[in-house]
Amino acid sequence: MSDCIFCKIIEGSIPCTKVYEDEHVLAFMDIAPLSKGHTLLIPKQHVKDIFEMPEDVARNLYAAAPKIANAIKKAFNPQGMNTLNNNGALAGQTVFHYHLHFIPRYGEDDGYKVRWEAKKDEFTPEQLKALAEEIKENLNQ
Repeated sequence: MSDCIFCKIIEGSIPCTKVYEDEHVLAFMDIAPLSKGHTLLIPKQHVKDIFEMPEDVARNLYAAAPKIANAIKKAFNPQGMNTLNNNGALAGQTVFHYHLHFIPRYGEDDGYKVRWEAKKDEFTPEQLKALAEEIKENLNQ
């Protein structure tokens, strides 16, 4: 896609600090990192988000993910790591080429905050079962 910054990185018209590359994926350092070692992993095929991702693209991308995570772990010994992906503008996606963030964590005050307000009491077990059935009905469509 001609106006996609990640496609331009893949084709080499925009430079990156490459971490890993094979025929299917590219991993490179985030230019605005949240922590030491913050890395992005992208498919070389332009895929806007998880909703458009073919299974073979997902298989190749996620096959590379443990390699990247373990290399970051060995290099920097973080206390933990968040892997993050946003799909759609409402979810925070700003570059519309699927990308997976690897964010090494070094302490509670490292600049990354996860805010999760669980709705534990909002759904009964029966409602959860009905919701699961709705999802199951749409798995192979």
